[in-house]
Amino acid sequence: MAEWWRQADSLEAAVRAWIDDDPDPVAVDELRDLLDRLPDTAGELADRFADRLRFGTAGLRGPLRAGPNGMNLAVVRAAAAGLGAWLDAQGATGPLVIGYDARRRSAEFATETARVSTGAGRPALVLPRPLPTPVLAYAVRALDAAVGVMVTASHNPPADNGYKVYLGAQLGGDIGAGAQIAEPVDAGIEAAIGDIGPLSSVPLGDAGTVLGDNIVESYLEAAAELVDPRVPRELTVAYTPLHGVGGALMAEAMARAGFAAPAVVAVQAAPDPDFPTVPFPNPEEPGATDRLLSLAAATGADVAIAHDPDADRCAVAVPDGGRWRMLHGDEVGVLLADHLMHRGVGGRYVTTIVSSSMLRAMCAARGLPYTETLTGFKWIARAGDDLAYGYEEALGYCVAPHLVRDKDGITAALLVCELAAGLRAQGRTLLDRLDELAAEFGVHATEQLAIRVERVSQVSDAMARVRATPPASLLGEPVASVEDRLPDADVLIVRGSRARVVFRPSGTEPKLKAYLEVAEPPDADVAAARQRARARLAGLRTEIATLLPPHLR
Repeated sequence: MAEWWRQADSLEAAVRAWIDDDPDPVAVDELRDLLDRLPDTAGELADRFADRLRFGTAGLRGPLRAGPNGMNLAVVRAAAAGLGAWLDAQGATGPLVIGYDARRRSAEFATETARVSTGAGRPALVLPRPLPTPVLAYAVRALDAAVGVMVTASHNPPADNGYKVYLGAQLGGDIGAGAQIAEPVDAGIEAAIGDIGPLSSVPLGDAGTVLGDNIVESYLEAAAELVDPRVPRELTVAYTPLHGVGGALMAEAMARAGFAAPAVVAVQAAPDPDFPTVPFPNPEEPGATDRLLSLAAATGADVAIAHDPDADRCAVAVPDGGRWRMLHGDEVGVLLADHLMHRGVGGRYVTTIVSSSMLRAMCAARGLPYTETLTGFKWIARAGDDLAYGYEEALGYCVAPHLVRDKDGITAALLVCELAAGLRAQGRTLLDRLDELAAEFGVHATEQLAIRVERVSQVSDAMARVRATPPASLLGEPVASVEDRLPDADVLIVRGSRARVVFRPSGTEPKLKAYLEVAEPPDADVAAARQRARARLAGLRTEIATLLPPHLR
């Protein structure tokens, strides 16, 4: 939005200028309270007015709070107006389709987006209730929308919300239809937001058209049809939606595909924006799936599945020698890839620079096209018009790009169930199949070292330090190459003969991430190879941790 508040001669004057144009009386009261408590609140106000929340990974994401550097009604109105202006400048026709999850203020932000769109003369179609992000991505394609907006913060903490944008076919083309926006579209929308004048001048219309359940029915039908009708369906599943919006659709999708209803973690079954049982509603976080694993053990499940709150990510756990363990995203990624290959699904198989290198080996051996992209599904989706499957190690899987050209936890879960049921009928398990793949392609052990910090500047400082003094050796062997992906991406890749480390900041949270991989060549004794890989991976983790500044360890 036009940043007139920046021209004020003091922080207090900037806050008052913002208040005069903020359409939300609750936000106005929040800021006035902070003003009344100056100077004690100077730091808080300075942070809120240091900048405005800007488009990053596919859109906006940040804390729910008043002021330009937070998610609130004013920022959403400006974002919707800027998005509409950018669409008009591109000559895009067609409606805006809007989805939302059950987080705080998601429905309100969806309504505001619709009112801005209709006020500018563009029809707005709103999904009928809080639904998973994959349904919105599907709807963009199915409804031939100009663009889609999903109000969600995915797996971020409860205090956050966000705004993801998906392009339709008209502007995205064949490979970008229904995919998250990517450069330079995000920069174009960002510039258009910056040109928006006072929010009081943004025309508002009605709340758009609320869609019926037909779009949800269409998605569910297409998802269920992905499951091979010839595969056995005998399978016991434990499941949690982690207080998110995936539960009802997961149960219905499993029923339509012919599987028995899963056992569900009761206290996590209903959407709850407070996420009361988990500190971070992300299946990757320690402790997030403890209740799921307990339920799986109690019910004698064959497999346990968790979705993140907007159900675009899918986590899988399996029984392993009397205990339950979560599979790594790379393990699920190669299992699904192998499963689709054996089903005869041809085309391009895609993963990212931070994922396991096993998929590369599988594609080379089986004569299938392979592509490695930068991190994020906005890049995976655009890897080629022959995209057959894509995954990233952060629990994201695209198993049906003709339906959802993005990660989709619902369809991924269905194919995990199909694979597990087929193996169960043969007296085998997902772990058995992983061992078979390791015997054929070697053990590729991966791990992520992720450090959460308070300020993004701390991550930037750490990246600068690693760039200045990258490791000269990995696990006692000289480094073979150091690849800096700047200016295209804030990524540094360090490779040894049988080890690799990728450093990058998180695109959605204040985290520094180091992605570790060690590889052991094919060995008939898979157990011994895994033991060697685990030991080397632990050593690599210790090596990399010592590189980081003391306050980040």
